[in-house]
Amino acid sequence: MKIIIDGDASPVKKEVIAEAGLRNINVLLITSTPHFSTKEYPEYVSVSYVDQGPDAADYRIVKLAEKTDIVITQDYGLASLLLPKGVIVMHHKGFEYTNDNIDRMLDSRYMSAMARKSGQRTKGPSAFSNQDRAEFKKKFILLLNEKGY
Repeated sequence: MKIIIDGDASPVKKEVIAEAGLRNINVLLITSTPHFSTKEYPEYVSVSYVDQGPDAADYRIVKLAEKTDIVITQDYGLASLLLPKGVIVMHHKGFEYTNDNIDRMLDSRYMSAMARKSGQRTKGPSAFSNQDRAEFKKKFILLLNEKGY
């Protein structure tokens, strides 16, 4: 079992890495080369860089993720590819993607894209807050406990 973080825009890397360290769980951070960093991570964290191309990180994550893994991403499309593999997928706002909610999320994303394409203005996501961070951490810990880690 490992935790994979879709790393380019994830605001919860620090929280995931800290909690994984307490539980001896390996973490894989997937990020694109423009986000290259010399930052040093604990030995249980590895970083995999991918090309900047569209969806390059998503393809790598889908290839590497296994049934026992947890993936942290805000990408609904990526989540929809991982769920059939039996991967647990969690958003950085703390909710889990499931077979019951993914279709609604994809439909909503599609409708917003069509509205923007037709010239309408749509509301983007709210800024990530300290409350969001605390909620993610609480739900992430509950998930890990529930899975026996």
